[in-house]
Amino acid sequence: MRYLTVILALTVALIAQDAPPNLSDQQLRQGAGLLQFEFNAEEDPMPLVKRFEGLRVTDVLDALQAIGLQDQTIMDKSIRPLWRDQTEKLAHRVYGIAVTYQYVPSNRPPAGDMPYEKFREWHSHWYRTYAPELFSRILKPGHVVVIDAQGSEHTGFIGSNNALNWRSRGMSGVITNGNCRDTDELILQKIPVYSKYQGGGTRPGRIEAAAINRPVVVGGVLVRPGDFVVADGDGVVVVPRQHVDRVAEIAWDIAKGDKAGRRKLYEKMHMPADSTVK
Repeated sequence: MRYLTVILALTVALIAQDAPPNLSDQQLRQGAGLLQFEFNAEEDPMPLVKRFEGLRVTDVLDALQAIGLQDQTIMDKSIRPLWRDQTEKLAHRVYGIAVTYQYVPSNRPPAGDMPYEKFREWHSHWYRTYAPELFSRILKPGHVVVIDAQGSEHTGFIGSNNALNWRSRGMSGVITNGNCRDTDELILQKIPVYSKYQGGGTRPGRIEAAAINRPVVVGGVLVRPGDFVVADGDGVVVVPRQHVDRVAEIAWDIAKGDKAGRRKLYEKMHMPADSTVK
């Protein structure tokens, strides 16, 4: 009965998504998003985080394969963790609901040579006007910030200061196809960051904010606001929102089987049990 309920719910979601866009010519001229998705910005992410917490990327990936989504939602191997915890806490792991943001390369003129005080004014104005972090205002515990900055290889828009601010608001981690900077401090602060590049300059003169909570593509994978993200040393996997219940159930069945098998081997080899087999 439970699986029937899930299947019916998925069927309704798919039917809704398969409906053709109903837009007037005026709306088309003004511009509109065409990819349909469901996202409740007021939702508490933590109940879903607790359902997935403790699972590995491999467990989730295998569960996605079991429902027919083989290799479709695992990000490119270039999106890697900045650091990995070597203790049983495995604090580099990320679980959470995606909040998405997009930066694009700017075609505005750079600062050029100017007095330092003028430069500081220009620099601050750019942050406030063209590249603000609007998503930080809506972050909740259990949110994962997913930033699409394709084509912005020289801009370090994630740093030790702003990422710490996001973390203070409850952010579980940040995933991007762009840059993070201040990497020594980010590692010391234990903020989970998965990025394609490290280093880079600040945003002014380089990038602008383009969209918030709209579908993005990071690491070759579609990420919609509300999709669930799991990240660890094996990479980043995205669970489409309509599949989270079934994927969590199957992934835990896989994980428990793996733990039981490895626990027997631990005992055979007289190894002390750690958190991965308990």
